Amino acid sequence: MKLHPSIDNGIAPASPGFSGGTLKCKCASNPVTIRIDAQTAHNHACGCTKCWKPDGAIFSVVAVVPRDKLHVVSGGEKLQIVDPSATIQRHACKDCGVHMFGRIENKDHPFYGLDFVHTELSGEAGWSPPEFAAFVSSVIESGVDPAQMPAIRARLTEIGLEPYDALSPTLMDVIATHIAKQKGVLAA
Repeated sequence: MKLHPSIDNGIAPASPGFSGGTLKCKCASNPVTIRIDAQTAHNHACGCTKCWKPDGAIFSVVAVVPRDKLHVVSGGEKLQIVDPSATIQRHACKDCGVHMFGRIENKDHPFYGLDFVHTELSGEAGWSPPEFAAFVSSVIESGVDPAQMPAIRARLTEIGLEPYDALSPTLMDVIATHIAKQKGVLAA
């Protein structure tokens, strides 16, 4: 079963001391180039219908980096926001359609300050590996036959990605803690 090219044949570990690299869109000439000056975190397979997926993939693979560690190096004029009403403003190349990064502009959002990236767009090895699978049931919304779900969950588990129909428990705790602090239920 093919889920995503970067996980179908196993998951490569992060390289110790890895501190970033370059991401490029799929344009043969004048690609959008992004420099990331940090290792990624919370890398995961995502089944939502908004994340960019390479051709033939059921899942995207997406991680986060601090916003101040992401720099558009070239081709910035080719970037456009896919859906201005979405919480994550996904900046895609208007020529090839690849999502280069997603950014949350709402300062009250628990993930404000983090940018979402697809490290498969990098030629460098050593990025943090996927740790879990999120929004697994959402692949049905993209046209996957519901009868395939047990096999998809089994394959994710087999390659070491715990399948969730939300985010991982750690990230759900981060969101709940942020909301509790905003409401004054927990000390800031």
